[in-house]
Amino acid sequence: MSAYVEENFNNKNEKIDFGLWKKLLKYAADFKKQLIILGFVMLAVAGIDVLIPYLTKYAIDNFVVTGNIKGLLNFSMVYVLVIGVQAINVKLLITLSGSVETKLAHHIRKLGFKRLQELSFSYYDKTPVGWIMSRMTSDIYRLSEIVSWGLTDMVWAIVMMMGFAGVMFYHNWKLTLITLSVVPPLFLIGMYFEKKILDAYRKVRKINSCITGDFNECITGAQTTKTLVREEDNLTEFKLDTRNMRDSAVRAAVFSALFLPIVLTLGSIGTGLSLWFGGKEVLLKTMSYGTLMMFISYSIEFFEPVSQLASTIAELQHAQASAERILSMIETESDIYDSEKVKEIYGDEYNPKRENWPKVHGDITFKNVSFAYKDGQKVLDNFTLDIKAGETIALVGETGSGKSTIVNLACRFYEPTEGEILIDGVNYKERSIGWLQANLGYVLQSPHLFSGTIKDNIRYGRLEATDEEIVEAAKLVDAHDFIMKMDKAYDTEVGEGGGMLSTGEKQLISFARAIVANPSIFVLDEATSSIDTQTERIIQKAIDKVLQGRTSFVIAHRLSTIVSADRILVIKNGKVLEQGNHESLMRRKGYYYNLYTNQFVQEQESEILNE
Repeated sequence: MSAYVEENFNNKNEKIDFGLWKKLLKYAADFKKQLIILGFVMLAVAGIDVLIPYLTKYAIDNFVVTGNIKGLLNFSMVYVLVIGVQAINVKLLITLSGSVETKLAHHIRKLGFKRLQELSFSYYDKTPVGWIMSRMTSDIYRLSEIVSWGLTDMVWAIVMMMGFAGVMFYHNWKLTLITLSVVPPLFLIGMYFEKKILDAYRKVRKINSCITGDFNECITGAQTTKTLVREEDNLTEFKLDTRNMRDSAVRAAVFSALFLPIVLTLGSIGTGLSLWFGGKEVLLKTMSYGTLMMFISYSIEFFEPVSQLASTIAELQHAQASAERILSMIETESDIYDSEKVKEIYGDEYNPKRENWPKVHGDITFKNVSFAYKDGQKVLDNFTLDIKAGETIALVGETGSGKSTIVNLACRFYEPTEGEILIDGVNYKERSIGWLQANLGYVLQSPHLFSGTIKDNIRYGRLEATDEEIVEAAKLVDAHDFIMKMDKAYDTEVGEGGGMLSTGEKQLISFARAIVANPSIFVLDEATSSIDTQTERIIQKAIDKVLQGRTSFVIAHRLSTIVSADRILVIKNGKVLEQGNHESLMRRKGYYYNLYTNQFVQEQESEILNE
């Protein structure tokens, strides 16, 4: 995983990338109205914060110094009114910012999940699950927080500084320049810390993703960990990651902790200069006492927004790593996609135009097909195969020979790097992905069930299926009897991943799920290799029923399950070594014959020993 981290996060900008944040704000376009209102509220908050010290100056010069209380009541009423308006503004600020934070997180998560549904298998081949989980959780939280609160604070800080500086310059430009003389060194120090903080936080995010991946692998591989007695080794590796995370987080916190006190120290120096030189002018009677107090208040409060701005910049630097990761995922283009012309006719995954979808008969042709993965590994080379509708094609061969690749290409999970694949005589790129995969039934070696009931899991094959159609599909694959023996029958909870059912029961439910959609093309990817012989016979009987009249691919580990296939293809190094039905291949006494007889002898010996 660490190699993946380094590959995807080297050579990033070392400064705040405003183009990146501008791009991110486009995703907040749905909340444009709220953001505009929030901007005006922030202007009002900042304006009143600027006004309050000026009101204090007026009170000192007109009531405290003179000892005159005439007009004090009216002044007090105005002051209370201003404070009341400010309280309303702050309430609006908190409400709007919280709303934007929640809605933006929801919106980005929805976009991210949508993109994950669209991406092809190649993305998941190279991207760790923990990495994706980190983007969809902590990274999105960080982004929504900084957009709603951080940018709000930035607007407030900038308006405050401009307002303070404007009023100060209006009353005494010389004293203003003296007071703000600490701003240039503060700016230079900020540039230095900007790079340090961004580097540190980027490293924190990288290691955090590694830790998320560690958690994922630990949970999903718990059984393997136990059988290999790797608990201590796993704990050692995890401790190393968490130690690196701790060290990097402490380093990032130290930089942030140093930055803010420096800002406050320089601010105090500015306040001291204001008091020193302003006090002299008061003694010389060239400045009123109220004006001096206003300058001191402004000089103190001026560096509060500077401090807030510095903090926000640090947060922006922290969140920029998250922004880079999230946008890289959302903007990743799928390797497999429909052309605009195809979408116009047949629709896309989310807006299918089913009325334009032609019926799938099931003729499939591989015409001079070659395929290589992105790393350059070539799996198929000039592969040609013609399959008639309703034909059952069994694929056998060594691991890595190209069996699964042939099936994945036929299902358009991948696309040929050379050549073309025809469905019913038409290049399948001229039809939509949704059209093909809606006519596809796929049963994996290790069936995956979703949390919910048996009925829910079968209905995932076709969401509009009625209860009667679900029962009919279960009966067709001989799953109905065992389902009815359960306490709640079809309403029985299967548990996470189907953990409350046996492997054979999960496999039968996955068969029912595939068949309820009434697909024209069926794929069985070693669907019986992980179950016992008795359950295999039940499933084999279900297979024989299911495959009738459908074009089907069967990737087989147990050769006894494919003796009735119309054609058996022996694949080696991406090429067809032998092909024919079971009888013809046995008569040839070649590779398939040796494979079958050896396996038959082993199975017979195993049955005798079991008896």
